[in-house]
Amino acid sequence: MDAVTRIKTKTPSPYKITAIEPDTHDTKTFRFELPADATLDMLPGDFLYVHATIAGKSVKRAYTPSSLPGVTGFFDLTVKRYATGVISAYLHDQRIGDTVLISGPNQGGHWVDGMAKRVGFVAGGTGITPMIAIIRWILTKRIDAELFLIFANKTEADIILREEWRQAVREYPNFHCHHVLEQPPPGWPEGTGRVTADILRRHLPAPGSDTCIFLCGPPQMVDALETTLKELGYPEQTIVLP
Repeated sequence: MDAVTRIKTKTPSPYKITAIEPDTHDTKTFRFELPADATLDMLPGDFLYVHATIAGKSVKRAYTPSSLPGVTGFFDLTVKRYATGVISAYLHDQRIGDTVLISGPNQGGHWVDGMAKRVGFVAGGTGITPMIAIIRWILTKRIDAELFLIFANKTEADIILREEWRQAVREYPNFHCHHVLEQPPPGWPEGTGRVTADILRRHLPAPGSDTCIFLCGPPQMVDALETTLKELGYPEQTIVLP
């Protein structure tokens, strides 16, 4: 079996876009080329920096690959375009064949096999992106862990990878998913409004020595829910902020 090269760079290096997949009305997944025998040297939840020069200024933003760690020949970034997001707009303007400067991976709030048997994920909007690779990793590797995802969005059209979560619920008995919408359509059967202590209590695993919770989203949401989780009895060391 050929040896796999594990890539990690401090300095920005050019990576070519080989595919672009629209996911929602404002979110796309960009596939970047690696050598056929190479993979990113990372754990699920680690992140990259995307670099660009915009209006004469050097800028960078952190993005967590959504592709499965360990895959060779490519990696994916799932990116939502924000009106005020200079790098997200820059990426969304790229085309297949273009190159983008990227450095990393860098260590984030990542998953390590065996760290918990019951794993909660609380995501707001693009806060789902660090969790995509972690959830995919645990499910595809058939790791002995039960997963509970609470995913908050403004509207149904904003749910990133909606069909993947539906399919995962059907295929994996150890995966549970609860959506919360601020502006639900008529007859919406799941959560409405914002994520509350009651929603956390009902849809996350109970605090315990074999439980951890990943929390990611807009800063205001993360600050509020981190406090709420602690009030519900989750020790600080079991709350992971990717």
